[in-house]
Amino acid sequence: MRVPLMKHLSWYLIIAMFIIGIAPKADAGIAPSEIIVMSQVDRTADLGKIQKVLEMKMVRERLEKLGFTQDEIQSKLSSLSDQQMHNLALQIDDIKAGGDLGIVIALLVIVILVVLLIQLTGHRVVVTK
Repeated sequence: MRVPLMKHLSWYLIIAMFIIGIAPKADAGIAPSEIIVMSQVDRTADLGKIQKVLEMKMVRERLEKLGFTQDEIQSKLSSLSDQQMHNLALQIDDIKAGGDLGIVIALLVIVILVVLLIQLTGHRVVVTK
């Protein structure tokens, strides 16, 4: 009677972890009640943030591999509107350097649960060449 219970429990945990893993991330915040007018200060702050990212060695090398020179990059930046510049700065803020940590944690939890279930059921895993 113990083995069927463990089998059902393990399937339940597998399905639950799968559903938790595919659920999209939801962000919530307070929406402004009026339109916010961007000022010149915002453009200079956004431009500084973009310049800081462009000065990174990895980004600079990637742009050079794509065939862009520094003059071309600066001319494209100067031709962006205020809204486009702000959107680019916001997208830079959203970039995660290490990827999504939630996926790694979910995979680790699944591995720990599988190992725990194997130990509790008394099974042994033998690897042979």
